[in-house]
Amino acid sequence: MHDGNENHDHTPAEGLVVRKRRKGIYVLPNLFTLAALFGGFYAIVMAMNQRYDLAAVGIFCAMVLDSLDGRVARMTNTQSAFGEQMDSLSDMVSFGAAPALVAYEWALRGLGRWGWFAAFVYCACAALRLARFNVNTAVVDKRYFQGLPSPAAAALVAGFIWVMNDLGIKGQDVEWVMFGFALYAGLTMVTNVPFYSFKDVQMKKSVPFVVIVAIALGIAVINVHPPIVLFALFVIYGLSGYVLYGWRRAKGQPTSVISTSTEEPEERGLHK
Repeated sequence: MHDGNENHDHTPAEGLVVRKRRKGIYVLPNLFTLAALFGGFYAIVMAMNQRYDLAAVGIFCAMVLDSLDGRVARMTNTQSAFGEQMDSLSDMVSFGAAPALVAYEWALRGLGRWGWFAAFVYCACAALRLARFNVNTAVVDKRYFQGLPSPAAAALVAGFIWVMNDLGIKGQDVEWVMFGFALYAGLTMVTNVPFYSFKDVQMKKSVPFVVIVAIALGIAVINVHPPIVLFALFVIYGLSGYVLYGWRRAKGQPTSVISTSTEEPEERGLHK
């Protein structure tokens, strides 16, 4: 029997060295995140050197890398709070600041204060979009994004610049069109319009052979003329949310992507 006064203190004995487990950072997913961040930084540098075609390509490369870091983290079970914060900061540079600055250098500079206005509205909306995404992660239907995702918004801006450069059209000739694209992409990010997220697509499941054929055809079509095809795809996606919103309204279905109700004060109004 144990004495009732027995000391159960588990403090280490004198002279015994206890090594605390050192918290580390997962390399693989954060490597993709840093590469995506470099894509945004590269875009800004190329815009300063007036290589706007390469700046647009840098933003598109950042999009591809950004789509991979989360998947890699889930596949290798290396998710972390650090990785989530790093991803958000990288997104702000690559899909917030970089597209705004590239667009300003390419076309909006000639509009004076209106150019500043459009570039800042886009950049501010990207920051608001990312902040809202972070705080609403637990309550939003995973199948949809609440507002246009920032990578798609960046693709609209960068894609337009890429196409115009490919056609030999200078930014000063379409400065007001660029103004409209920047405002549309920026403001659509902070709306409550639902955009399909493709997160319910299971990569590990088997698919019919025809799906692989369709993917091969899609890759071939993109290679015919990457700037125009990619830009067209993102324009369609950038309009799809409003089509889905209108269709739901017409059917009398709820248009909110918030999947759970709550009485918490900070989450009131999310269903509007």
